[in-house]
Amino acid sequence: MKIARLLDGNNETYGLVQGDKVATKDDITYKTGVPLPQSVKDFLFDGWFEEIKEHLSALEYEQDISKFKLLAPIPNPNKIICLAFNYTDHAEEQGLTAPEDPAIVIKPRTALNSTNSDILCPSFVTQLDYEIELAMIIGKNCKNIPEEDAKGVVFGYMVFNDVSARDIQAKDKQFTRGKSFDTFAPCGPWITTADEIDDPQNLRLTTKINGQMRQNSSTSKMFIKIPQIVSKISKVMTLEKGDIISTGTPAGVMLNKPNAVFLKNGDKVEMEIEKVGMLQNTVRFVDS
Repeated sequence: MKIARLLDGNNETYGLVQGDKVATKDDITYKTGVPLPQSVKDFLFDGWFEEIKEHLSALEYEQDISKFKLLAPIPNPNKIICLAFNYTDHAEEQGLTAPEDPAIVIKPRTALNSTNSDILCPSFVTQLDYEIELAMIIGKNCKNIPEEDAKGVVFGYMVFNDVSARDIQAKDKQFTRGKSFDTFAPCGPWITTADEIDDPQNLRLTTKINGQMRQNSSTSKMFIKIPQIVSKISKVMTLEKGDIISTGTPAGVMLNKPNAVFLKNGDKVEMEIEKVGMLQNTVRFVDS
């Protein structure tokens, strides 16, 4: 199932997506008689979603999704956790060995952005880069979860662009500031529930810039796999419902490449993960 957070005019809502059609919160309530909460996080994680699953046969998908603006699927997550160098091909192109334990960066929730929105980059940034990543959404609070139980706490998946200012990273000698600008975390276009993804470790990922392929890889090249990621991070910090964990990017980014072609004003970024969805964003350089 695909769950989208939607803007209808000035009104925020959410709904279930099927193809290019959507059944909104109000549509679902009308067809099922189940009075759904206003908050998408309450719907997803406090039992309402499970109740609706028993009424799916009654739903009709009648509204065109094009009439809505798609928002970042999870509002105000407590944590956005991103992994570094977790793809063997990316580590190799950087002359590194993938780390045995997750090397993580925490992005602020103010970086969240949605598909079909602009990535706004301050004009003082000179090396703006892209990173396609498969992100998971945590569905249950957990701490010190065993690896064999980790799959059960993953609610679903979405596409995530870990936008990065490489010149800032080089200046700071660490990643946080260069990855934390507002709008530097486009994600979505919706959440695809975990039961729709037979094998999250066998999905094609692609990034195109102005139609030109830049990244073309597979989640099979992750070094630390999804159950290990969840288990290892939960031994460091409590994972909470709605947390986002983005699992790293494959080869093809511009970091440390000779003659690197970084993102420019007006560039069109298209990212797609098989069975999960597509993100489309435009880069805009702005005066800070």
